[in-house]
Amino acid sequence: MNHRTKILVVLAAGTCFLAGCNDSAKTPVQVRPPAATPAPTPAYANQPLPLPQHAAVAAAWMPEQRPAIDILVDKVQAAYDAGQREIKAAHLDKAQADFDLAADLILKSGFPADFDPQLAKLSDEIGEATQPGDQDASNAGNDQEESETPAEPAPIEEIADLTLPAGDPRLALKAEKELISVRHDLPLTVNDSVLQYLSFFTTTRGRAIVSRGLDRAGRYDVMIRRVLKEEGVPQDLIYLAQAESAFLPQAVSRAGARGIWQFMPYRGEEYDLERTYWVDDRSDPEKATRAAAHHMRDLYAMFGDWYLVMAAYNSGPLNVQRAIERTGYADFWELQKRKALPKQTQNYVPIILAMALVAKDPADYGVQVNPEKPAQLETVKLDHSISLQLVADASGADLDDLRLLNPQLLRNVTPNDPGFQLKLPAGAAKSFEENVQQVPQDKWTSWRLHPAEQGETLSDIARHYRVTVSAIESANHLEPHATVPSGFLLNVPAQPPVVRLVSYRVQRGDTLEGIAGRFDVTVDQLKRWNHISGAHVSRGARLRIYAGSQTAGIPPAKAKSARNESQGLENVSTGKSERPESLEHRVMPGETLYSIAHDYQTSISAIKQSNPFLADRPLHAGDILTIQR
Repeated sequence: MNHRTKILVVLAAGTCFLAGCNDSAKTPVQVRPPAATPAPTPAYANQPLPLPQHAAVAAAWMPEQRPAIDILVDKVQAAYDAGQREIKAAHLDKAQADFDLAADLILKSGFPADFDPQLAKLSDEIGEATQPGDQDASNAGNDQEESETPAEPAPIEEIADLTLPAGDPRLALKAEKELISVRHDLPLTVNDSVLQYLSFFTTTRGRAIVSRGLDRAGRYDVMIRRVLKEEGVPQDLIYLAQAESAFLPQAVSRAGARGIWQFMPYRGEEYDLERTYWVDDRSDPEKATRAAAHHMRDLYAMFGDWYLVMAAYNSGPLNVQRAIERTGYADFWELQKRKALPKQTQNYVPIILAMALVAKDPADYGVQVNPEKPAQLETVKLDHSISLQLVADASGADLDDLRLLNPQLLRNVTPNDPGFQLKLPAGAAKSFEENVQQVPQDKWTSWRLHPAEQGETLSDIARHYRVTVSAIESANHLEPHATVPSGFLLNVPAQPPVVRLVSYRVQRGDTLEGIAGRFDVTVDQLKRWNHISGAHVSRGARLRIYAGSQTAGIPPAKAKSARNESQGLENVSTGKSERPESLEHRVMPGETLYSIAHDYQTSISAIKQSNPFLADRPLHAGDILTIQR
């Protein structure tokens, strides 16, 4: 049995184990010698690999008689080597195209990156080569990566892995005096580890991190302290939320943790935080705060020490329990000294303690705070799905304010759950309830409301919303060529939303859950759009993500394949499949009009017709193309 056949056998056995093999729990297993037949080969091992288009790689293709995995490794290696040569020649755009090709070869092959040791090594090398700062790349390249990542990183991700110099001993005296003068219900201490972060928080960068969190804390401070008090845990644990998310309800970590308290999906489910296509209660500030208080109370019952509770909150109770068992010490500082906990966890508790000290007397540490005020709101009970845009039209509320008041909503549409309570700014509920009645309920997810302005014609309004005048006349039962008075509230039968295609490069620490959370899509969608069969994706791989349509359930024709040929965009009000009239595509390095037209099953002339600027100049990376369906 050769080396690669052994890998296949091990993987086949591992798949059975991970899948559960449920019958083994009921029936005794008999171990028998393996039959003298070749190990089965996965279906994807015999699939033809995509042909490369880059000239530097074409010559490296080998005869197809060899195993598919060997062929794939050779092609990926050739593309990676070509990229390295281009870097040495200072041809950064060409190098990026080669690395993109190498990543795409892995992604499109169907082989998991860890299927073969050499392939796994290459995958890591590709990821390292494309990490910002690893090349002398231009700022534009880094900006592109940042623009593809809409979620703001939580402070804990920004600072937990920093290597800091020794703290300023003068701050130790200040902090010790503060411990005497300020109230605190969480044990606070000042040692070398805390002092390092205390000193960091007096730097320009550190002050900015603390200041942003304390400003935003004003919106939630009263609520969080009330809930923590009601649940019988120290109110100073509010600074754990500051370290985790800077009080951003929609913050999403690379691992997929979400919300002010950064709950992972499984932990949120454990504490009854609902997750559906429409809502994620991990982003609901009050529900998540109560769940976090319950969790920390349970952890305290296990460990009896708030420092160990914070460590367990970060790395999981099992990690802390094992560290205690290995060392014999149920003391966080001793576990830190012996490096018995993950590095981030070793820094986690000192970060929270330092943040608490600064937050209790920010001016003394040179931190300026302008706390936001708690939102004044009222709720309306809905019996049908409705778009937030229509809510804004009917109530006069700002759309961004509605999103901020209802951060648990994953879409711009409320769930079709009778009794769903939507939060509105104080004073907006009456206008909403009056005005929304003129829109047929089955149009609440697609129509808009528009107050006619002085001198505005139906043609003006139709052009603004990209609809026809006759459609507006029909929706409002108007006679042809009617004139509407200023202030008249018109129903507007709006068009389907535009879908934007985002190309996202997988970075260190990313998970499918985390990427899906950042772009408000599902893991199943990510897998379907990118033909991913396993639970992981290789660092450095390029993912296609269809964003921009909060109501879109399934992508347009670019993701079409034999198994989802009939799927289009899911209409949230009817559940029926329909295709968008247009979508946007951001041109990536190495793409051509031919390749884009092929991907979208359209023609080069149709793309040029929809994008007149292409008549005057060639296609450039970064261009935004309108693709008509």
